[in-house]
Amino acid sequence: MKHLIAVLLLFCLGVPVLAQEITEPHSGVKFAAKDGDATLLGTGLRTKTMLKVKVYAIGLYIADSGISGQLKGKAGTPELYRELVSGDFKKHVVMKFVRDVSTSQIRDAFRESLKDAGPRTEEWLTNFNDIRSGQEIVIAWVPGTGLTTKVAGADKPVVNDKAFASAVFGIWLGEKPVQEDVKKDLVSRAPELLK
Repeated sequence: MKHLIAVLLLFCLGVPVLAQEITEPHSGVKFAAKDGDATLLGTGLRTKTMLKVKVYAIGLYIADSGISGQLKGKAGTPELYRELVSGDFKKHVVMKFVRDVSTSQIRDAFRESLKDAGPRTEEWLTNFNDIRSGQEIVIAWVPGTGLTTKVAGADKPVVNDKAFASAVFGIWLGEKPVQEDVKKDLVSRAPELLK
């Protein structure tokens, strides 16, 4: 019996711990706490209309080097949001849709948020078609590469324009975010992660 317990203990120590998941509380959608070399800074829920129709849960991931570097000690400050929008470190948002959204709905929503972002907007909007409940959009800034977009698992053309990428991240984290509670929720883990 002792040998069996010893073998089980060794087996357990040799197996990596399963990735922790964090649940967005208003939708029940789960996000991995880690995504490669990035850590989840927070999750939020995008709603639409006065009826608060749930559209997508969103998670913000920041490169561990950004968390331990540029962002360290900035939790709860306006500077944190400025860095999240314009900082030149790897970051990405994962949008997990909880309802179907038509091509025109998603393009119009992005177009409205990016109305002052310049000529790249219309080019970038062609990346989006109908999105079904359960599908994801991943938008990332990768220094030296540019703004990458993946829609329902399909990679889209890279936009190597830092100002445009900042405008895209500003949709959720800028001075006039698409939804104020989402802006706050996307940094909900900052006090523990950015000490």
